[in-house]
Amino acid sequence: MVRLPDPDPDSPDNPATGKWWPPVMLHADWIDANAASFDVFHIHFGFDALDPQDLQDAVTALRRHGKPLIYTVHDLRNPHHNSPEAHNAHLDVLIPGADALITLTAGAAAEIERRWGRTPHVIPHPHVVELDTMEQYVRRAAQTPPGQEFRVGVHVKSLRASMEPLPVIQALLDVARQDGGMVVQVNGHKDVLESGGARYDAGLAHFLTAQAAAGELVLHVHDFLPDDDLWEYLAGLDLSVLPYRFGTHSGWLEACRDLGTAVAAPDCGYYAGQGPVFGYHHDEAGLDPESLKAAVRAARLAGPPEPLPTLARAEQRTVIAAQHTEIYATLLDRSGVLQ
Repeated sequence: MVRLPDPDPDSPDNPATGKWWPPVMLHADWIDANAASFDVFHIHFGFDALDPQDLQDAVTALRRHGKPLIYTVHDLRNPHHNSPEAHNAHLDVLIPGADALITLTAGAAAEIERRWGRTPHVIPHPHVVELDTMEQYVRRAAQTPPGQEFRVGVHVKSLRASMEPLPVIQALLDVARQDGGMVVQVNGHKDVLESGGARYDAGLAHFLTAQAAAGELVLHVHDFLPDDDLWEYLAGLDLSVLPYRFGTHSGWLEACRDLGTAVAAPDCGYYAGQGPVFGYHHDEAGLDPESLKAAVRAARLAGPPEPLPTLARAEQRTVIAAQHTEIYATLLDRSGVLQ
């Protein structure tokens, strides 16, 4: 199986170099010009900037050339959009137009069936951390005695529209004061927490700076972390709290599972369908702080989660690859390519 490189829109003959750009492949003109170079077309992300009609033109072009379309529905609500309308318009093209659908959890599959009458394949998210790195952290955890403090982390990243971290952090500070022996750690990017940043949030920055100066929390402000630094940071937490008010699935959650870090996740999406989490109530109507405090206390009482065996994650990845291969082969057989 061969995956075509992602062409640079400024130089379509060149493959990707690590930066994001609007995928050239999602345009009908590219499909018409390159239809002979691929057998199936699989969409995960990358269509946010497209007009729904342009996306429909791409679907139509695939039909014209007899190329099966597979769409993995990661997001039923785009975490970058304040309102659902734009993403819904894209979903209304892709979900009815796909020859096969995949999603990550049974809950998301049920919503897709309810809204569009389509039944997706449910294939879980694979590991995020590389297997050899996972193994290093599993061994380290086994050799490290439990610490005296319980470290809870919130990552404000670049403040997606789906995130509402301030009331979450305030609730964590309350439970830390009430219970003792707990450290609240907040990591955030410079573009959010430093004046002049592209997404500077003065209110959040001032609150965090004041609380850090008072010794109420530990604050780390930095640029985007390289993977090795990100894994080290996550592995240093006892609990990572996802401060989302809407959403669907989380790769962050999967990375925490790989590293043996417990996760507190809101009930607004299908996070609990990905793996064990400590759930709390948080949606667009607001946060239930008492449910978050209860989740934190439950995580603390439970102790460190049993690390996922590296072998199990490796075997899962093999199964996931085989499931994708079977879907592709079935569609190609149906279209006559394998005859």
